[in-house]
Amino acid sequence: MLAANAIDLEYGNSGQIESHQIERLRVLLSFLKNDSQNHFYKEKLAAFEPDGLQSLADLAKIPFTLKSELVAEQDLYPPYGRNMSYPEEAYIKLHQTSGTTGRPLKVLDTVASWNWWAQCWARVYKAAGVTSADRVFMAFSFGPFIGFWAAYEGAHLVGALAIPGGGMDTEQRIAAILESKATVLCCTPTYALHMAEVAAQKGIDLAESSIRIAIHAGEPGAGIPSVRKRIEQAWGATCHDHAGGSEVGAYGYSCSAQNGLHVNEAEFIAEILDPTTGQPVAPGQSGELVITNLGRWGYPVIRYRTGDAVKLADRPCECGRTFMSLEGGITGRIDNMLIVRGINIYPSSVEAIIREVFEANEFRIIFFRENDMDEIAVELELAEVEKDKLAILNSLLRQRLALRVPVKGVPVDSLPRFQLKARRVVDNR
Repeated sequence: MLAANAIDLEYGNSGQIESHQIERLRVLLSFLKNDSQNHFYKEKLAAFEPDGLQSLADLAKIPFTLKSELVAEQDLYPPYGRNMSYPEEAYIKLHQTSGTTGRPLKVLDTVASWNWWAQCWARVYKAAGVTSADRVFMAFSFGPFIGFWAAYEGAHLVGALAIPGGGMDTEQRIAAILESKATVLCCTPTYALHMAEVAAQKGIDLAESSIRIAIHAGEPGAGIPSVRKRIEQAWGATCHDHAGGSEVGAYGYSCSAQNGLHVNEAEFIAEILDPTTGQPVAPGQSGELVITNLGRWGYPVIRYRTGDAVKLADRPCECGRTFMSLEGGITGRIDNMLIVRGINIYPSSVEAIIREVFEANEFRIIFFRENDMDEIAVELELAEVEKDKLAILNSLLRQRLALRVPVKGVPVDSLPRFQLKARRVVDNR
């Protein structure tokens, strides 16, 4: 199902990319309506004819797909719902979402869909400069969350050696990285910083290790310049961001310019829409990312509202790729934006400011309500010798966010650590 000229499209013109996408989507929609057993999309697409898709502007005629719909499907038709294009025996992989925004969603893949996942990850690796000479260490638990399962699967497509790091604690993973002379690290940005923290406590300088590339996913972080800088200093490696999800696939990757994420437009159609009006935003403006995957016929999502806030770049990327560029990567969540005294606050924005002053300290952001108003505060692990830097952080938060955010120092090692998505937001409202 992958086009032979997919690599050429990465540097193609907008007309070539759109023609490729329209052709792929028209064939997929026809399959879903006429030849599949996917009753979920048969119902959603009942009023739409694939021949009516002549340009990307016609996407507006197709209804959105919401995560709440997919979850409701599995409640009504347990255990997997009806977004399955083939008989159940055709599926060979099961994963589920992390559940950070609600009840976990079960997702199935066929052999063809899983191979598609791997090929999408091959593009992530190639953009980061991974080759057959590399050894890729997956600092990942290998549970039901998709995480780096597809990264492990895709490593062989670039000829790299894949090293699983499941079933290990942090010290064991550090030892395994050093012993195997791994050259590429795959994990969340939070966990990369935690590994560096543990290594430093043991007198190990990971910047002297053989790791030369770090690829991160699962949460904003690698796209935040201050966080990326800290990871690169700690590991002596080039830090790359990646975006994907159980529902949609591996759609985004960073390049040598490190200005954000490119969308793999050979395999995905991305729309950036005003979350209120549903209309496209202009370059340079923020909106919600809506994704359609083109090659995952076993578990398709058409116009899936990701809830991720992104900004469409207003200039070509200096790397030369013409695929859509998302400035700064995933900048936050549409659904966890909080308005505090008239100011729009994203947790990732608060993290970026914290990391300018405290590069590795663990923290958490607390939302609460006082006198019927939403408020925000921060708890930050703080050693005695660091307390004089609190005033700098308080000043930066006030300058950048245009409101006062109280920061409370707490003892070192008193806040939780995370291997997967960090849950640094506590909502007490």
